[in-house]
Parts: sequence; C-alpha cells; structure tokens
Amino acid sequence: MKKEDAYYLGKIIKPYGIKGEVLVKLDTDEPENYEGLESVFLEIGGKLVPFFINDSYLHKSMLLRVDFDDVDSIEKAEELVGRKLFLPLESLPELSGKNFYYHEILGFKATDKKLGPIGLIKSVNDMAAQPYLIILHPGGKEILVPIHNDLIEKVDRLRKEMFLNLPDGLVDVYLQSGGRTDDDDKDFDRDM
Repeated sequence: MKKEDAYYLGKIIKPYGIKGEVLVKLDTDEPENYEGLESVFLEIGGKLVPFFINDSYLHKSMLLRVDFDDVDSIEKAEELVGRKLFLPLESLPELSGKNFYYHEILGFKATDKKLGPIGLIKSVNDMAAQPYLIILHPGGKEILVPIHNDLIEKVDRLRKEMFLNLPDGLVDVYLQSGGRTDDDDKDFDRDM
C-alpha cells in the first residue's frame, strides 16, 4: 500500500506488559471506532508494512492497547515504539454535509458568500490550537481561514467546492500589500 492511499491513525508510544502488547496514541476524535481492528499498516523504512492484530481495545480513553500477531515479547514490542500506524483511506466512513476529512478538501475551490471565489484550498494546518484552511488566492497570496462550523456554509463534493461565510475584512487582511504569500514559507525556511 502506498502512503497516499492511507491515513494516519496514530503512533506506538510504548510497550505494555511483558507479552509484546503495545500502546498506541490515536489521532482521532472517535477512538472507540478502532477497537477490534484486524490489521494496520506500520511505517517501516518509509514503506507501509501490514501487521495483523490478535486483539485491540481502548486503554485510558485515547490509547489503544494492541496485541500484534508475531509480537510476543517486550523486546519485539520495544522495536515498534515510535512507529506510525496507518489504515487504508477506503476504510474511512463516508462523511456528508459540512463534515469533511482534511485530505478530501485539498484542491477544492473556496467560495465566500459575499465575495465569491477566493482561491483553492492548498492545505490544512491542524497543528495549531485552532485548525485552519490555507487557501491560495489567484494573486499568489495565502488566506488563512479557521475551520469553524459557523464559517462553513456547505461542502459540495461533486463540484469540489467549499462555501464559506467569512467575517467582513478577513480576506482583505491577507490581500493587502503586506499579506502572506506562498514564498513566505521558502523565506522562513532559508532564514532558519
């Protein structure tokens, strides 16, 4: 399986006990959906390798306790610490309405209720306290829009378009002469 055909589920943080079980920190809002998995893919050497699971269940809310097939000692479990877990994109439940997965809206046209089309959704930053869309305006500037239910009117998957209702002046902040551009990231990287 290729990495672009999978989504990140979590990371193995430590062994559990002495029989080879591990604890996985899940990256999900619904950890209960991942109890009883049959298999996952672990990233090893830049490739996704399938691992079969004997049993998996929640341990202290956001941790998944996993008993992998063929991992039967603490030494083997320790070798897996730090490995990232992935599942096939096709296993994600389909969302509807204003609910969406970040990966599925990349490249969607962003259209504001008052301003009309404002650009294409380039990426999503979910590392901040408040996740936000990074929209590339046709003029080359980036517009940052918080992902908030009140700002998203509709997600049209067929037309690959997200309709927004942005506060007055938000887009103007980024389009003014001092706004952020796609090249700002390159300049930042060079300065480091």
